[in-house]
Amino acid sequence: METDVAKRLLAVKAQLPAGVKLIAISKFHPDEYIMDAYREGQRVFGESHEQELARKADTLPTDIEWHFIGHLQTNKVKYIAPYIAMIESVDSLRLLREIDKQAARCGRIIKVLLELHIAEEATKYGLTPADCHELLASGEWRQMTHVQICGLMMMASNTDDQAQIAREFDEGSRCFVQFKSEFFADAPSFCECSWGMSHDYPIAVAHGSTMVRVGTAIFGPRVY
Repeated sequence: METDVAKRLLAVKAQLPAGVKLIAISKFHPDEYIMDAYREGQRVFGESHEQELARKADTLPTDIEWHFIGHLQTNKVKYIAPYIAMIESVDSLRLLREIDKQAARCGRIIKVLLELHIAEEATKYGLTPADCHELLASGEWRQMTHVQICGLMMMASNTDDQAQIAREFDEGSRCFVQFKSEFFADAPSFCECSWGMSHDYPIAVAHGSTMVRVGTAIFGPRVY
């Protein structure tokens, strides 16, 4: 019998055009909810706490692709480096260096996204567009052989003003186009724009997103 999680997952997927990847944000949700989505073919899940992620990665199917989507402290990188598929929240050169170091220790290349701070909220993490450009222009990342910068991530302001949300996503898209042409013109791997969450992913898809991070609209309210 189709579960509520399965029904909601399929409803979200039905709204996504071809080429837009769904990251099912499973933080604070139990394993059985993840398995409901898994049985419907979902393989990419997002977590934001290292200990919860480690437990789930250890007990759930090994073909799940885990994305780290929350603020990541440098001292936690070593714990997730052996298995994380992508870290979507790189907000400093220091963190990028640590990911490269720990990925090398594990003999892996870890995919990352640079997190932009465009929303008009001081509580959000991320690099301003100017700081992100400065990080890339410094060129140090080019010597890092165990990280692969695959694109940008951002969150829009938590507001009901859809025009503002659209403007912020458009700003992210402009940054992506600029950085792509300036630093990654010969890198097909720099291709991801991760924006859009449960409350605004339809707007995100209309404004350049290639990956949406949807939790509540699939799994319901968080289970703490």
